[in-house]
Amino acid sequence: MERASSVPAIAGRRRLGLRRAARFGYRTKRRAFICGGLLLPLLYFVGVRLYPILYSFDVSFREWELLSPEKPFVGLANYESLLGDPDFLRSVANTLYYVAAGVPAQLATGLAVALLLRRIGRLRGLYRAAYFIPYITSIVAVSWVFRWILMKNGVLNGLLLKLGLDAQPLLYSTSQAIHLVLATMVWQSVGFQMLVFLAGLENIPKEYEEAASIDGAGAWRRFFGVTLPLLRPVVLFSAVIAGIGYLQSFAQVLNMTSGGPLNSTSSIVLRVYDMAFKSFDMGRASAATVILFVLILALTLIQWKALNRKIEH
Repeated sequence: MERASSVPAIAGRRRLGLRRAARFGYRTKRRAFICGGLLLPLLYFVGVRLYPILYSFDVSFREWELLSPEKPFVGLANYESLLGDPDFLRSVANTLYYVAAGVPAQLATGLAVALLLRRIGRLRGLYRAAYFIPYITSIVAVSWVFRWILMKNGVLNGLLLKLGLDAQPLLYSTSQAIHLVLATMVWQSVGFQMLVFLAGLENIPKEYEEAASIDGAGAWRRFFGVTLPLLRPVVLFSAVIAGIGYLQSFAQVLNMTSGGPLNSTSSIVLRVYDMAFKSFDMGRASAATVILFVLILALTLIQWKALNRKIEH
């Protein structure tokens, strides 16, 4: 009888063991699948992103003509050459101007458009599309349209002459061209900022503004006291994205002015392009890329620290 009663118990333990083994096998397969799914993007990032960055750092310490297989180590010579190059320093100054003037202008314009669209009841979708279409339009196409408008005998000068005003050199002026290129960049990016700020405004509870209105706060006081503080995370995101975009200014500059006149609109990326694919000096081009990387990292950290401190307070 004891042997007979022990048979079901043994069978039960076996079934329990099989269930545990099945669960363990399922968990193992699940973990392997998850790790495999995460490993593929990681390998892609290392191969496509991280390795080229590290390779650029290595090339920046070498003298390498693109058509030559030799890459002798020269230390900091490429960096010293760039820091003594007035054309490169001018491109750095221009790029910093694009950031310093473009980011506030783009954020302010995008926020203003978002606030106005928020108050529109009818045709809101049409207005959103109208402002967003330039952002998804080809940068090259937009740049050439503005170049045609801003030519000496272009549309803008024709309009000035009809109004009885003097024609302007515009893109052919060392003092006017950089502002016009920047205005084109801001105009094309407003649609993106508008959507970001609209999303942020939609997440602000209306009760806050209603409570401030009941307390007697006017429109400006509600904006600076309620709306803007609650939008600071959105401002942080937009400022970082816009800053990186202006540091990488290239297509508009290349197609509107090619960096001229007299390098007055040249950017760091355009100088990298000229050094790498016109002069075939990959060592100096890589050094310029490293300098741009440092500028992007420094700007991002400064914006993050400054705006995050305001958010915490």
